[in-house]
Amino acid sequence: MKTITNWVTGLCSMLAIAMVATVTVWLLDTKSDPLARLVEPPLAATSTAERGAYLAQVGNCAGCHTARGGQAYAGGLAIQTPFGSVFASNLTPDAATGIGSWTRADFWQAMHHGKSKDKRLLYPAFPYTSYTLVTRDDSDALFAYLSSLPAAVQANTAPTLRFPYNSQAALAVWRALYFKPGSYQANASQSADWNRGAYLTEGLGHCSACHAARNALGATDGLNLAGGLIPVQNWYAPSLVAPQEAGLQNWRIEDIKALFKTGMTAQASVNGPMAEVVLSSTQHWNAADLNAMAVYLKALPPSGVTPASAPPGIATARGAELYEQHCAQCHGDDGQGIPNAYPALAGNRAVVMPQTANLVQMVLNGGYAPATEGRPRPFGMPPFVLVLSDADVAEVLTHVRRSWGNQVGGLSALDVNHVRTSGAQ
Repeated sequence: MKTITNWVTGLCSMLAIAMVATVTVWLLDTKSDPLARLVEPPLAATSTAERGAYLAQVGNCAGCHTARGGQAYAGGLAIQTPFGSVFASNLTPDAATGIGSWTRADFWQAMHHGKSKDKRLLYPAFPYTSYTLVTRDDSDALFAYLSSLPAAVQANTAPTLRFPYNSQAALAVWRALYFKPGSYQANASQSADWNRGAYLTEGLGHCSACHAARNALGATDGLNLAGGLIPVQNWYAPSLVAPQEAGLQNWRIEDIKALFKTGMTAQASVNGPMAEVVLSSTQHWNAADLNAMAVYLKALPPSGVTPASAPPGIATARGAELYEQHCAQCHGDDGQGIPNAYPALAGNRAVVMPQTANLVQMVLNGGYAPATEGRPRPFGMPPFVLVLSDADVAEVLTHVRRSWGNQVGGLSALDVNHVRTSGAQ
């Protein structure tokens, strides 16, 4: 990202100013504490491998720690960031390359403090900024589950980050600015369901990793869940507090649960990165936790979004022609769609959002809801990346965004090209 590159010089200057104090603190902090490794707290009776397996699905741990075609939790998957690549580590109990020599205290240190067994600072591609809220009991249960897995001999891959982001000193500065270990504090004025939902959403579920905006140094903008463009992937995670985006304040609890359980309801479906979340995580949540998350998300205080300064766009005859040729068969002549199969485009929040990256992604690369137990054979949308030019995509989407009561800004061919070439800002 161009914005990120421009910060390199500024960060180097910041490092020069902060280096003496920060590195001194960091060096003192990395000294080993022999008592911490010799004295383990007693393992709670509820911290079992079985419960840990469930919690691993809640956090979708395998989603990052399993490479395509590789052994589950053996790591090796490249996590692309604007600063370079970080590779997921081996979480199997191999003593040499995994966590077989770790203690429960070591694992808690990683989850709560973002530090490895040897006190090395971890990169926040591992979302310890959220996991710090996870309780020690849940951390121990996760460790018990991971320790029960078959060991895989797979050495961890060093990150390929650009200078200065590849240094522990720079990471120490980042942590000083944006990270403080914490714990979930229950809100006594809210129900038990609300508090459980908040704990899952803000902690192990790490929803803010996608649904909160990031600044130029990759830090999320708190826990406001106001939406943000997912770095490198160029998918927009819509705001969960804005009713005109993905806010659920006006939904029924049962519909919210159905969306996370099956990936589709009569009024919405999930696609893109969220389809993976439903496929690998939320469809496996138990009924109580699904209900708790629904209660919490529905209760989020609604907040509007600032309309984008997009050009108004004009619905052209060419856009209408392209829609009739490629879209009407599924989405209807009047954008009405087919319930539980093809979404309506008239009045669709995903269509009229100011941020248009997802629309372009769907047209270019297609979109498929997850195949869940409740909906094993969902309908999908084919890709048009080899069929439609940038100008074609811009015209058909402008037609959709300005028809059937939709009255929002259109797109230009340049907007489409930014996404097609993975250059969306």
